[in-house]
Amino acid sequence: MNNDDVWLVGLDGCRAGWAAAFVRPAGDEIRVRIMPRFADIIEAPERPAVVAVDMPIGLPERTGIGGRAAENAIRPLLGARQSSVFSVPSRSALAASDYRKACGIALATSDPPRKISKQLFMIAPKIREVDACLRDDAALAARVFEVHPEAAFWRLNGERALTEPKKIKGTVYGPGLRLRRELLIMAGLPRDIVEAAPPEGAAADDLLDALACAMIARRLHAGIARPFPDPPPCDAYGLPMAIWT
Repeated sequence: MNNDDVWLVGLDGCRAGWAAAFVRPAGDEIRVRIMPRFADIIEAPERPAVVAVDMPIGLPERTGIGGRAAENAIRPLLGARQSSVFSVPSRSALAASDYRKACGIALATSDPPRKISKQLFMIAPKIREVDACLRDDAALAARVFEVHPEAAFWRLNGERALTEPKKIKGTVYGPGLRLRRELLIMAGLPRDIVEAAPPEGAAADDLLDALACAMIARRLHAGIARPFPDPPPCDAYGLPMAIWT
């Protein structure tokens, strides 16, 4: 297929569903919009050849210190930003709809015992959404990859951890957003897209994270992205557990 016909997409979860940044393998043609469901992205008119999503893929039956090997492999790269990489609990803990029950299951399926964080529990429905799509259609594993925005910005920053957070105590931090915008512009994205107001239902950092994920989608399409760890282990359903960058 000619690259002029190919679309790739970077995804970040947001209040209204998913912030999606559709990009070509090269050039500045970009489409940004909100998609309510993960399945909507897979079936979008662009039919993305690569989906780079900021969401855990491949869920363990049990976990050790720091979650999966993927989290433990990527954190050392991120310096002060490594706390943005949540420890993924067991599949059974993520299946629970009640936080107290999820914590009980997480404690029973981790060594040393560890509860599920409230932040990760809040995105558990999206984790289940991605997981269900991938388990229902094994062929999607060749198109859908787990990425992490801070690891993407590490890559865009010459493999150096970012010194500025994007939020402080839950509040958007201007210098951190400006740094990330400049990295995206330096990577070749149009300034008007990068500096645009986010679509309704998404925050400014959701848009920037989706664009950063799209930059890793380009690397995946080009065959130059690297998985952490390498090679990736697989979960009980054969889904690879790695963060790509």
